[in-house]
Amino acid sequence: MSDTLHARLDRYRRLLSPADLARLEAALARPHPPALRVNTLKIGVDEARATWPEWYGWEIEPVPFCPSGWQVLRQRQPIGQTLEHELGYYYVQDAASMLPAELFTAHDAPLILDLAAAPGGKSTHLASRYADRGMILANDSSAARITALRSNLQTWGVFGALVTSFPGERFGRWFPETFDRVLLDAPCSGETFRPLSGGRGRVVSERERAALCQRQDALLLSAFLAARPGGEIIYATCTLAPEEDEAILDSLLKRYPGAVEVETVENAPDAPGLETDGARVFDPAVRRAIRLWPHLFQTAGFFAARLRKLASVLVEPDKRPVRPWAATGLAPLSRAEVARLSADWGALYGFDLGAVLEALGLTLWLRDRLLFAVPERLIALFGDLPHMAAGLLAGQELDGQIIPSHELITRFAGAFTGARVTLDEAQVVLWRQGRDLRPAPATDYPAGTVVLLQDEGGRFLGRGRVLDDRLRNLLPRRVKGAS
Repeated sequence: MSDTLHARLDRYRRLLSPADLARLEAALARPHPPALRVNTLKIGVDEARATWPEWYGWEIEPVPFCPSGWQVLRQRQPIGQTLEHELGYYYVQDAASMLPAELFTAHDAPLILDLAAAPGGKSTHLASRYADRGMILANDSSAARITALRSNLQTWGVFGALVTSFPGERFGRWFPETFDRVLLDAPCSGETFRPLSGGRGRVVSERERAALCQRQDALLLSAFLAARPGGEIIYATCTLAPEEDEAILDSLLKRYPGAVEVETVENAPDAPGLETDGARVFDPAVRRAIRLWPHLFQTAGFFAARLRKLASVLVEPDKRPVRPWAATGLAPLSRAEVARLSADWGALYGFDLGAVLEALGLTLWLRDRLLFAVPERLIALFGDLPHMAAGLLAGQELDGQIIPSHELITRFAGAFTGARVTLDEAQVVLWRQGRDLRPAPATDYPAGTVVLLQDEGGRFLGRGRVLDDRLRNLLPRRVKGAS
């Protein structure tokens, strides 16, 4: 065992019996299996299970606390190198990280705050869990991580999300007692024992940990204040350090006795929180949290708890930043323009745009030749909040015509029945590398037409534009060459 790992393990000796500590050490000597979560906005879990494992030589095992999650015990083709991964049909994610979104109770269309959302795994999970009918304010204070958050939400095909970048500590006073659900996947030391990553990790200094704990306290307070009475808060970390886990819950319970409780979660893993860290005794309710030890669950180490806000708490709201929706540069499509676009897409692609807009309560907005579909409810709630992205990229203007986006087609691939062109195996390889096809496959479509490409099994591959001498590849940059 390396000196670094030994130092990281040493601080857990007071928390585990000698037998469990030995099991933990053995668990760290072998990688835990990779895992993925199926995008149920695009495909059913049963359909995915009936096809992908056979196609790619996977041996899978369901994640017990996530109905759409699998651990992949054996793989002939790596799970990050498939067409389905490129197109957002699943998200590669450690099984432990699937726990927080599953801890929320069922609700048709909740208002959700994801307080530290980047890179977006849990936001995409929330979108799927509520069938994209919940409204998600996905925030992250790190501007450098917003690109990944936006990209993952677009790839997943999420309409009901607004992306912001503010310090999470401010939301409790900007939006007091507003949200039905608040998720705080808190910034932490990452002392999570990840043999999958191949890294040795590092020892966290006490000064660094103290700063993290101070921030975690402030973020959880903000999450609590932002939740409505009766609302739920999930607190989660990818560390096993009790100072960052049970102690943070204990602090909130002591600050607001009778106004918040840690709930028992039915059908959750049998992995209770700690009664004590050896130096202090925690509130007994902290035992209702969930602590995933790597040697017990074959995942990364993880901590999560579901809290319920029991009573209103008076707080003086802070003035928040405002940017009117009109200042975003988005111009609404008129009813006539929407009707004309629906007719055009219906005639060429067989896609009923109007039905989707009505079913999901969407409005269409054009900016810089890009078309966005945004839920009316999202605009009504947060349209004046400065943001980085809203809704889903639904199309783009090309030579005076608006064509459906890659993201919209992958979200509803089965509903786009027209303008399909089938590629053979050799052409598929070139296409997925981001190459134009020369000469263009034989089609009945005139030059300038944007067609939808599929393989011989009918799987959508992307959009292409028919030109006189070639089929131009319109795959997004993030997809080109990804395989």
